[in-house]
Amino acid sequence: MAKQNKKNDPKKVFLDKIPNGAMKSSFFGNFAISILILFFVISIYSLVSNNKNKEKISISELAKSVQGGVIKEISVKNGVIEAVFKDETIKTSKKEDSSSIAETLASYGVTTEDLSKIKVSVNQDGGFFYWLLNLSPILFPILFIAVFIWLMTRQIKGAGMQAFSFGQSRARLTAPDDTKQKVTFKDVAGCKEAKEELSEIVDFLKNPKKFFEIGARIPKGILLMGAPGTGKTLLARAVAGEANVAFFSISGSEFVEMFVGVGASRVRDLFNVAKKAAPAIIFMDEIDAVGRVRGGGMGGGNDEREQTLNQILVEMDGFEPAEKVVVMAATNRPDVLDPALLRPGRFDRRVTIDLPDRADREEILKIHSKEKPFAEDVNLAVVAERTPGFSGADLYSLMNEAAILAARENRTKVAQFDLVRSIEKVMLGPERRSHILSKKEKEITAYHEAGHALVASVLPYADPVHKISIISRGRAAGYTLKLPIEDRKLQSKNEFLDDIAMSLGGYVTEQVVFGDLTTGPSNDLQVSTALARDMVTKYGMSENLGPIALEGAGGKALFGRGVNEKEYSEEVGSLIDKEVSKIMKDAHEKALKIITENRALLDIIAKRLVETESIERDEFENILISNGIQPKKKEILV
Repeated sequence: MAKQNKKNDPKKVFLDKIPNGAMKSSFFGNFAISILILFFVISIYSLVSNNKNKEKISISELAKSVQGGVIKEISVKNGVIEAVFKDETIKTSKKEDSSSIAETLASYGVTTEDLSKIKVSVNQDGGFFYWLLNLSPILFPILFIAVFIWLMTRQIKGAGMQAFSFGQSRARLTAPDDTKQKVTFKDVAGCKEAKEELSEIVDFLKNPKKFFEIGARIPKGILLMGAPGTGKTLLARAVAGEANVAFFSISGSEFVEMFVGVGASRVRDLFNVAKKAAPAIIFMDEIDAVGRVRGGGMGGGNDEREQTLNQILVEMDGFEPAEKVVVMAATNRPDVLDPALLRPGRFDRRVTIDLPDRADREEILKIHSKEKPFAEDVNLAVVAERTPGFSGADLYSLMNEAAILAARENRTKVAQFDLVRSIEKVMLGPERRSHILSKKEKEITAYHEAGHALVASVLPYADPVHKISIISRGRAAGYTLKLPIEDRKLQSKNEFLDDIAMSLGGYVTEQVVFGDLTTGPSNDLQVSTALARDMVTKYGMSENLGPIALEGAGGKALFGRGVNEKEYSEEVGSLIDKEVSKIMKDAHEKALKIITENRALLDIIAKRLVETESIERDEFENILISNGIQPKKKEILV
């Protein structure tokens, strides 16, 4: 068994392929190397043949120069005579190999006495280097051409190999013995129900025999569903870490290419490798990229995506129980998946991962704070209370932003003040203190936010206000931060109506105080109108239309019936518009009544905002109490 695993090592199979963009850079790199080799050859050739640049003379002229006493040194090397004249010029000549220099010059009348006045040296080269230097003018050009051809052949071969590997899977492997990337359930806070559901998968991968003996078959596919940032990928990695098996992860978009059939080929390759590495987990992130409903034109509707989906369906349905390969997938859009993916035998087990509640948020914050030094005033429970609706990714970003704020101010510990500021930064964006408002704009913004806060404080079903600020953050010139006292899974009609009235508080305040409107309430109007339409078309909260859902999730028709197709007549559409308008008008009248009756309190809050630019919850509640309004202390049950 060990030999088989070594032979089919998934790490070798999933080595990163050379991307297409690297082909050009590799070619130019080889070309540059060839040019360098050419310069090297030219340099060697010049060094070897530098004696050819010296002036050549005949033996007779050399003999006359010796007799005339103008030569001071003669050296003989391999039949070449090199004469150094007294004026430092160098001339060469050739002699016969059978005779010595003395015999050669004596035949031209040079006496022994003439030679005795000149320094004469004789050198004889031989061996490998001698022949190499003599043959280098021929060998080096041939060697250069051979190396250049080899580099070009290697380049073409690499391109051909890449073409053959185009259909191979691009999945990333986390090996069971990789301690650096290994994640277990201890590293995942919250998700109690999801971890209990997935513990069966871990048990199956560890002890499949007890399931097979009783005739049970573990689900072949597990679909993780949840909002973005809730930890779907982390939970899938934790399952592989708990079971100590190979983990192949790939995104749904990595299957789809321009050429039809490539995605299906990659699916086949991925499943084949996973079977060889079994027990293993295949994790497909964002499976809705390839798993959308077929034939409806949604998500492009191209043949490549549909063929990839068909291949996934075939591979999952062709599994044998003994394969010990589990397919996990994650998506935040389960409503758009093809029904064939969700039928029994494929992704027949669906695990929903909700946003963490207050206790889970505190546990997640503790995990992300392990390597961060905290000051004595840090209270993670308070932070968890002020972050309803935050996902695990949001909480990680919160802790990271707090550490960045502390480091920016040259402090060695993270304080509670840093955590509070980072909450607002994650929710709304960074402060824009350079965005300076004029005196008039500052006053309008202060009254606008004071109107939101006042309406929210008077209405019985609105959430309590935690902070009011006219410091610009992100795209907002100011903001009113209201948070529920306790986490809620359900919202009532009365809560929706109060939220819409609270959203119109700034709009009404600008009308009452300044007798004019600005572009400030534009986002408030968009949010409140969308909420009113959802009340009518999704939640059945309209008295005239009654309990009927007129739109699907996201206000779009599903299962191939068209993105913009309406499921109701024009007459019903007119009734919807009337109901939405009625809800907005009622909310406007409710906010107008509150602003008119509490105009003095509105002026006090706005004036305080202009002075301090922000009001925290404690100070705001004191202002309310001093003006006869009791702050909310507990949630009102509907």
